[in-house]
Amino acid sequence: MTDNDSTISDAADAAEAASNTKALDVVARSGFAVMALLHIIVGAIAIALALGHPGQAEPTGAIEQLAANPWGPAIMWAGMVGCGGLSLWQLSEATLRARHLPRKERIGKLISSGFLAIAYGSVGLSFAGFAVGLRGDSGESTRDVSQALLSNPFGAVILSALGLTVIGVGIYFVLKGLRRGFKEELFHFDGTRRGKLIDSLGVTGHVAKGIALFLAGLLFAIAAAKHAPEESTGLDGSLKALRDHEYGPYLLFAIGAGFICYGIFALVRSKFGRM
Repeated sequence: MTDNDSTISDAADAAEAASNTKALDVVARSGFAVMALLHIIVGAIAIALALGHPGQAEPTGAIEQLAANPWGPAIMWAGMVGCGGLSLWQLSEATLRARHLPRKERIGKLISSGFLAIAYGSVGLSFAGFAVGLRGDSGESTRDVSQALLSNPFGAVILSALGLTVIGVGIYFVLKGLRRGFKEELFHFDGTRRGKLIDSLGVTGHVAKGIALFLAGLLFAIAAAKHAPEESTGLDGSLKALRDHEYGPYLLFAIGAGFICYGIFALVRSKFGRM
């Protein structure tokens, strides 16, 4: 190993040690708790939609509900910090901690944790936007981005790739739920009656979230194929589209209940999960 390689390795070791601090652990766990709360609220909104009530069944709609209470500004800043810390922790998982893994596992970790780092970071930015008074409709923002992409020569390819990526993530969540892949993240209650209940919440929640993401990704792919940005409406639009089908409201209700299950599971994971 050259002196330059040794210096880079030492720097990476120092950065990994810094990412293992108690402070980042606490902030990242608070980020998991924030995401858990958002999933519960999104699930409740989805159930309300199934029953014919209005609402935005996606993170921005959930954040808007939280911002409307008297403690709204404080919750917005706390949510931003928690999600930002969680994003930073996922980034360290994708890079610093993954560098010791075999090549195949390292690439998988880079993709999965890297995607989550971006997702949590975007939610943190949404909290920040609400904290400073910048509020918008997520569906409209998604359509605007899709329209901007489709106006470029390779936009349809990029939008298709985005749709396929989200579909892939949705399938990943379904398989993770069915195979109980979340067990490695939360084994505190293994072998107990409470553990069986938490496993059931994990399976139901991951499958429901996976189906919702699959539908959202499908809309991106359809928008690219038809060159119609109005078809790209994100999670909220994909769930609302279910209401137009014969058994759609029942499926929407089930997905909403599944999101609540996922939120409860994530809340337990925020306290007892592996970090």
